[in-house]
Amino acid sequence: MFTENDIQQLKSQGVDEKTIEQQIENFRNGFPYLQVVKAATIGDGILSLGKEQILELVRMYEEEARYRKVYKFVPASGAASRMFKALFAFTESYQGTDADYQQLTTDPKQKPIFDFFKRINDFAFYEELKSAYEKNNELGLNEAILQRKYVSILETLLSEQGLDYGSLPKGLLTFHAYEGDVTRRPVEEHLVEGANYCKSESGDVYIHFTVSPEHKEKFTALIGQVKGKYEARYQVTYHISFSEQKPATDTIAVDLNNEPFRNADGSILFRPGGHGALIENLNDIDADLVFIKNIDNVVPDRLKEETFTYKKALGGLLLRMQEKIFTYLDLIENSEDLNDELLEEVREFIESELFTVSSEVFSAMDGEEKVTYLIEKLDRPIRVCGMVKNEGEPGGGPFWAINPDDSSSLQIVESAQIDMDNLGQKSIAQHATHFNPVDIVCSLKNNKGEKFDLRRFVDPMTGFISRKSKDGKDLKAQELPGLWNGAMSDWNTIFVEVPIITFNPVKTVNDLLRPEHQKK
Repeated sequence: MFTENDIQQLKSQGVDEKTIEQQIENFRNGFPYLQVVKAATIGDGILSLGKEQILELVRMYEEEARYRKVYKFVPASGAASRMFKALFAFTESYQGTDADYQQLTTDPKQKPIFDFFKRINDFAFYEELKSAYEKNNELGLNEAILQRKYVSILETLLSEQGLDYGSLPKGLLTFHAYEGDVTRRPVEEHLVEGANYCKSESGDVYIHFTVSPEHKEKFTALIGQVKGKYEARYQVTYHISFSEQKPATDTIAVDLNNEPFRNADGSILFRPGGHGALIENLNDIDADLVFIKNIDNVVPDRLKEETFTYKKALGGLLLRMQEKIFTYLDLIENSEDLNDELLEEVREFIESELFTVSSEVFSAMDGEEKVTYLIEKLDRPIRVCGMVKNEGEPGGGPFWAINPDDSSSLQIVESAQIDMDNLGQKSIAQHATHFNPVDIVCSLKNNKGEKFDLRRFVDPMTGFISRKSKDGKDLKAQELPGLWNGAMSDWNTIFVEVPIITFNPVKTVNDLLRPEHQKK
């Protein structure tokens, strides 16, 4: 299957033949659906914290976390082009005729475009756009709108000759406006967040951004410009680091016959493995606690307080759970008299507080098997995940699912992982009450203070296959198990309901017109 040139390419890519052969086998056989047992709901897999509990967990986090190394991990490599999909399509179809304008103002499908121009001065990037447009055009921006120069305005916003928003990553776009003509980009909002819940006793704040190689220089330049301002405001010292998806995590593409897809020069086509590739980047972080949050889920300062509170509460809950797990591990590993009563107590803890149900499996084991099983279930990374009520936003959700060892546990499951042709599975999916906003705090070290190898806890059979094309030819692409899906399949997982105000993603440019992203 592979030529000598192919083997050399694999070596330069950093992958071995066995990995590629397994990926091709995945294309041939497909990935199995995940068997979900039921949706996780309040009282059955999702915790709902009362005010007193929140205050106590926040207090615990503030007391203990300042003496630990806390990181903020922000996936920030994706380009913002999908934010502007409707605007790109409009520039290709709008000819400036009266019929086009009539359609723009009356066709419901064109409402996002109409709203964009109607409220253009409500975008935080308005002044930047105005300046860039008027620099290269005789008309002022407002006059250009009156004269329906929509395409030239959008070209200024999206193209490299203007602001280049169509190619830049979300982290570098102007999202929010403040009093005094001050604006901020998402990267800056994450600096503010980090200073408020990741600050150590000595004032150190560690933030890690995953970025694309072509954008790293721009990220570095922006942070270099603003870092000192926020360090002075919050009395902190930022330690900012970057990483890129590793070439070795790219996956092979195949043609429709499941043979390697080849470029025009005969080389094998590799494609990025999706956000699941970032488990490698997370694995390189040396920290006691890591908060994970997407780059676009940020709000202005006036709405941040509730986010800070819940972040600390999730962190406090993780620290409390970690303490219990470490206590039980120490007891099991160091006790000379492991009696059935202790083993049953640990099993009940795993079932009631770590949400891993294994009663039938466990009862059939002998003493040594039980000890091995309990240690295996306890000695793994921990994640506490915020979940918000499902109000129609797309995204994976919290479910109980069957594990390879026949136990069931909590998993974040994408709809593509569920067999929607199975009426029972489809019904379970449709009864989900919450979804995943990517609001996660993790513990990555064991009871001896050693880092886990996170790659050991990935379920390799939870990848995705999709149809794509290149140079006019159809191909099949493969994504690795998602970062918070299969890549964390074997983690101890706790779900907590968090308020919807803590989830404010920007999927389209018009999301920036929502009240949550405006000045007031």
